[in-house]
Amino acid sequence: MSGFGAEKPELQELPQIKERCSFIYLEHCVVNRDSSSITVADSRGTVHVPAAMLGVVLLGPGTKITHRAMELIGDTGTSVVWVGERGVRYYAHGRPLTHSSRLLIAQAALVSNVRTRAEVAKRMYAMRFGDIPVDNLTIQQLRGMEGARMRQLYRNLSKKTGVQWNGREYDPNDFDSGSAVNRALSAAHACLYGIAHSVIAAIGCSPGLGFIHTGHERSFVYDIADLYKAEVTIPVAFDVAANNAETDDIGAITRRAVRDAVSSGKILTRVVQDIHRLLTRDGITEDIPECDVLNLWDDKQGLLKSGVSYYTQTMFDMDEDESETEGYGKVLE
Repeated sequence: MSGFGAEKPELQELPQIKERCSFIYLEHCVVNRDSSSITVADSRGTVHVPAAMLGVVLLGPGTKITHRAMELIGDTGTSVVWVGERGVRYYAHGRPLTHSSRLLIAQAALVSNVRTRAEVAKRMYAMRFGDIPVDNLTIQQLRGMEGARMRQLYRNLSKKTGVQWNGREYDPNDFDSGSAVNRALSAAHACLYGIAHSVIAAIGCSPGLGFIHTGHERSFVYDIADLYKAEVTIPVAFDVAANNAETDDIGAITRRAVRDAVSSGKILTRVVQDIHRLLTRDGITEDIPECDVLNLWDDKQGLLKSGVSYYTQTMFDMDEDESETEGYGKVLE
């Protein structure tokens, strides 16, 4: 391995999240660093992976990762999610590179108002229903329509693939106890959650401020992932179960299939664009250059320059012959 590796890249030099590969799942290996690549070593040898081209790294059981590898991953804005065996459990995630809070502020404002929250939730349902108008429907009606849509989807895929479907049944603590299709669904959804979480964090949003889901630290992750399940993970899971029902490695097969579906469907690009459409009034989808800007908020003057000492003379530091207003608003550079 090299000594200190490449220098930390400038933000403008890094690939945007929509241009990166979706994810890589690692288990029972050692992750280190060699220059601007992470190295993955196990009994079969060592491979080099350009860190800046990854959206999210899923670290499974038996994984050891060095401080130098994490430094590179952090510098390149790649997310890290620690998961359980075959990716079916979520444990923690690392903070990626992001400088702007503009989308986070918009998200917080929208979710904090009942009317605007309902509007965003309806737009999320509209994205799943196609041309069906949703403006005059209630959230309760839309939730019922979504349930009916998903039940029909499961029936259709069961008939198409020949995979028996008796409902979504699984034990998070015992992956192998579920049926083949339920195991594939668990593995596929775990990948999709990691991808959605990676994008949400990378563009500066909060994973906990959901519009349809609420009360969980990843509510917004579930909101966004649900937009793509019917297109990506559920069909993938049924196809994998139909062709690999007897295999013991259904989790790995499913993850590779999800990876290919995410790539061919340009899901990363769409997630970025869809979040912008949901959270911005004018549906901005063009990338606004990130800049390291920090302001002070003022309830009357708006945004003020940070890094400045705004000195206001008070009654505690005035001489007896000075008026109370003298010296008000002095700026000390």
